[in-house]
Amino acid sequence: MSPNPPPLPPLLLIGGGKMGAAMLAGWRERGISRVVVVDPGPDAASLAGHGVDIIAAITDLAADFTPQAVILAVKPQVAPEAIPALAKFAGTAVFVSIMAGRTLGWLAGLLGPGTAIIRAMPNTPAAIRQGITIACAGPGVAQDQHELAESLLTAVGQIEFVTDETLLDVVTAVSGGGPAYVFLLTELLADAAIEQGIPPDLARRLARQTVIGSAALLAASAEPPSALRRAVTSPKGTTERALAVLMAKQAWPEAISNAIAAATERSRELARE
Repeated sequence: MSPNPPPLPPLLLIGGGKMGAAMLAGWRERGISRVVVVDPGPDAASLAGHGVDIIAAITDLAADFTPQAVILAVKPQVAPEAIPALAKFAGTAVFVSIMAGRTLGWLAGLLGPGTAIIRAMPNTPAAIRQGITIACAGPGVAQDQHELAESLLTAVGQIEFVTDETLLDVVTAVSGGGPAYVFLLTELLADAAIEQGIPPDLARRLARQTVIGSAALLAASAEPPSALRRAVTSPKGTTERALAVLMAKQAWPEAISNAIAAATERSRELARE
């Protein structure tokens, strides 16, 4: 990408929730021409200005507005009602869906066969441009539309494309939900510290900065996580004793495996609802 790329073309964002707002912030930094956000919620008004317009419904969209990309950022449960009205853009725009579980085939059933659709799964670190997105393009996507979608998604972090759409259910479980698992670990570390007598405020700061620092170390190191773990683990030391508990088969290995399997299955269920 050039140092000063041209502004992004007109975009239509359906859903201004946390992920939609995070992506919008990234696009603003990248440079936009015009973005229309469809969101009836009262909080959506805070997104307006600097090239961004907010409307409550697709029926409020100006007749002469022709987006080059339509980003579907609504909850999958409301998609059957929200998407059919967008079919009028199927011949001119690429659709980028970040909805969990809703397949390319399902979306094409609402938008029409041959519609250019890319299914993607970003995660919430997109809010600070540190996200990762895995995407899969449908058969109707032209090269310029693929490049536009890639530009939209790299504005909020890293991106990788896959050709096997079924992988996105696992991606949803691992990286889509992954931040929640890290935040839970932070909570549990703080709670355990409090149980062992550390004052609550100090326990929370200690747990928070430990997770932040560990993530920064992982980002800065070329070593795999297993090597970094071993570097912290002195033989017959305190960390080794703790890891013996956490790495027992019935502890973290089994719990994490079961959690990812459960989330993956839920993603597959959404495709059938």
